[in-house]
This record gives sequence, C-alpha cells and structure tokens, in this order.
Amino acid sequence: MKYHRVIVVFRRDLRLDDNTALLKAASESKEVIPIFIFDPRQIRPHPYFSENALLFMLESLQELNGELRSKGSKLHCFYGEAAQVLAEVASKVGAEAAYFNRDYTPFSKSRDSAIERDLAALGIRTYITGDALLHEPEEVLKSDNSPYTVYTPFSKRALKVPVRKPKTLSSASSLVKSDFGEDLEKIIERQDIGKLSNSGDRAGRKKAISLLERLPELVNYSKERDLPALASTSRLSPHNKFGTISVREVYWQIAESLGSEHLLINELLWRDFFTHIAFHFPQVFERNFNPRYGSITWENDKKKFAAWCEGRTGYPIVDAGMRELNSTGIMHNRVRMITASFLVKDLLIDWRWGERYFAQKLLDYDPAVNNGNWQWAASTGCDAQPYFRVFNPWLQQRKFDTSCEYIKKWVPELAEHEPKEIHAGQRQGMVRDYHHPIVDHVERRSMAVKLFEQAAEESKK
Repeated sequence: MKYHRVIVVFRRDLRLDDNTALLKAASESKEVIPIFIFDPRQIRPHPYFSENALLFMLESLQELNGELRSKGSKLHCFYGEAAQVLAEVASKVGAEAAYFNRDYTPFSKSRDSAIERDLAALGIRTYITGDALLHEPEEVLKSDNSPYTVYTPFSKRALKVPVRKPKTLSSASSLVKSDFGEDLEKIIERQDIGKLSNSGDRAGRKKAISLLERLPELVNYSKERDLPALASTSRLSPHNKFGTISVREVYWQIAESLGSEHLLINELLWRDFFTHIAFHFPQVFERNFNPRYGSITWENDKKKFAAWCEGRTGYPIVDAGMRELNSTGIMHNRVRMITASFLVKDLLIDWRWGERYFAQKLLDYDPAVNNGNWQWAASTGCDAQPYFRVFNPWLQQRKFDTSCEYIKKWVPELAEHEPKEIHAGQRQGMVRDYHHPIVDHVERRSMAVKLFEQAAEESKK
C-alpha cells in the first residue's frame, strides 16, 4: 500500500460503488476515513440556494451514513470552509493524503485550489479525480484543442470516447471509524442545517437504483418524452447531481438495455456539454455567452415576474409548470423550455432572473446545466435556439398536453373545463375563475424579435 491512512471527501458523489475517488483511495491506503464537510458558503441561504436540493442531499447523506455504519465505519461530518476544515482534520488524524472527485464551477475550482494549496503546505498530497461526467472537459476537444461550442459536433466526438464500465467497491475493509468529527444527525441539528426525513421516497441510492432498473421500460421515450402528463422520463437528474448513482451506471444501463444510440444517451451528453461550456467559459454565469445580444434592454417588470413565479400568467401550460415547480421542486423538461421562453420572449425579462428562480426551487439544481438551459432558451447561449424561435404557449399545450391532463392537475381552476375550451383561451377570453393572460403572445413575440435584431445591429457598431 502507498499510504497507511488517508481521507476521502464525499461531495456530489454520495455512494460507495463506482465512486472514483473512493476506489482509488481504497486501493492505495490501508485505512480510509470518509468525511463530509458542510460548507456554509453552499448550505446557507444565498441568491442561488435551493432548499429542495439541500433536503435531497441530507436524505442521501443519511442513507450513505447508514451504509458506512453497516461496514464498520461512519460519515465523519464537519462544518466550515472546506480548505480550512480539511487542513485541520488531516493534521489531527495523521492523514498522508486526501482524495475527492472533481467539480467544475468557478466556485468549485477556487475551493479545490485552496484545498490543494493548504494541504501541500502541510506536506499532504491531494488526489482529484474525474467522476461526475462521462468525459472530462479536456477529453472532448477540437483538433486544435479548443472546446466545442456547438452540440452536434461535440456529441459526435464524445461518442467516440470510450466510457468505462462501472466498478464496485470490492472490499470495505479499509473504511475505518475515527473519533474526530460529528455524527451526521448531531451536526445537522446543532448547526440547524435542515430537517432529516425518514420517508426515503425520492433521495438516496436505493431510490436511484430502483429508477435505474426502470430505464428499460422507457422504450417509447423518443415519442413520449415531451408529454408532461406521462411518467416517461428517467427522474434521475437529482441523483445524477448528487451522485447517488454514477453517470457510468446510467450510461451502461441505457446502452445495454436500450442501445447506445438511444436518446437518453443524448441527455447525458447535453449534461456534459453544458458542464464543459461552464468550465471553459466561466463568464457564462454572469453574462451572455453570445455578446451579440448584450445591449438588450429588458423590461424586467416585477409584477409580471411575480405572476410568472407564482403561476398566474393566464397561460395554462406556463402556470401548470410553475406550480409544479413550486410544489415539488420538479418540472418536466418540455415545460421548462416553455416557461423559460415565456419569461424571456413574452414577458421580456432578463433570463438571469429565471435562472436564479429555478436555482432556488429545483430539486436537481446544477449550476452549469441550469445556466446552459436558460441561455439556450434565451437565445444568448452557445448553440442556442434562434432568437426568432419563440414558443407559442397555446400551440405547445395543444401539442404536448392535448387532453389537458397535466394542466388540470396543477391548475385546478380549469379542472372542470373541456380541453377545447382551455386551448381556445386566447381567442374567446379565458374561462371563469382563471387569470386573464397578462400579455398578448403575438404582440410580445414581435417585440422580442425586434429587441434581438436591434441588439444584433448595435453589436456591429
């Protein structure tokens, strides 16, 4: 063995099997101490804080801790800024090295650089491994070693890069228990981090495995994925975010049961693509990827924004989506596109307002993916939809929620009305007991197109 005692830091990889950092540590050290750090910069309220995501993480940590205890170890928990905590803990336990999996946002890169620096000053080696993606940002590049900014050539190149098979933790004998750190339940209560749930209905590895085993049932995914009333999506996105299951486990389950060209593989590659963009172009978190539209003056009407947030725009499919999000932390992907397009191109509100609101609500909030999706919908991102492509909410709901099953579930004011009446709302006045449309779609589409065209002309000067 290379080392006698090392630390493994769990972050967005809350599992034992196919955990790259843990597998490496277990193969190189006699003793492995598993730890988790509650960093206040991430778990305390801030503009992009998601309580839903935090609670999902806590439930997943609870299950992980139980699994570690069953193997004679436990999750050693600490509170504080990661670099400082790791330096103190590594010194106290006599760790010779620290292992953790890589992350890609500007915050993550800065945090991990500080960890490496502080541990190096103590003579402690740091091992950072790729784990969250199918392919690392350096692995999928153009012939000139520059990053792809268009999805199709990116995906063609990515599909040529092999994806390794998942690996199980063959032996847990190296996992040990230390006197340092607090128990998970105690630190959560003492620091008032959140409330643990014993429901186990949507978080943790057991739930992830059950969803993974259901993937072969999605044989009609290509036909049904855009229908929000159906359970025709994987529901794995929060598990991918927090790593209760590995992306390789998902990939190989799809490839072996549905085929390597199945559209679900495409969804995994979009996730990689947006993460690579955020890694190579970190400015996307602050401004448009495409500077051509930087001079747009948004209306940013706060009352209209509140109506959008609360699901009372008078557009049934938009309101249904926002109410689902507010109630569950989940929103169907087709409806995410519709609601995002409506905010930007019907209400003429800066996409960053919507990006932030989704961040606060989503169970599966992933900074890079959320940013990529919003910039795509707003026509400001890389390989985004053209600015003149504006989703018509009425056409979208007629096409993807024809019977209004989804709409009626989340907009009970419309539950007793016939679909044809709901779909005809823009022509004959909305049904009673429901909001009047806050804007006219045709008029606002025209205004949005002009705004984008004017900004494009301005950028040429």
